[in-house]
Amino acid sequence: MTDFLIVITTVDSKASARRLSRSAVEAGLAASGQVSGPIETTYRHLGEVADGTEYQVVFRTTEDRREGLENHLVESHPYDSPEVIAFAIDGGRAEYLEWITRATR
Repeated sequence: MTDFLIVITTVDSKASARRLSRSAVEAGLAASGQVSGPIETTYRHLGEVADGTEYQVVFRTTEDRREGLENHLVESHPYDSPEVIAFAIDGGRAEYLEWITRATR
C-alpha cells in the first residue's frame, strides 16, 4: 500500500500560496493543495524575533511523490529557507486515499 502524507508550507502572500498550490497539483506532485490564511506568525530569524502575516498551503500526496513535491516547493518558494514539513496520514476512507493515488499519477 502507498503511504499517504500531508505536506505543509507557508508563504508571504495569498498569490504565492495559490501559485504553489496550483503548480504542485498541475505537476502531479500533489492531489490537492488548500490555502489558508492570513495567519499571524511570530518567528526568530537572524537572531531577532519578528512578527508577520503568512498563508499556509496544505498538500495531500503519496510517499513516492514526496521528494518531488519538496524539491518543487523549495525551487518555487519565495523564502530562502522555506518550511516544508510532512506528516503521515494514519488512516482515512479507502476511496479518498485511492483518489490521492490516482490524482498523483
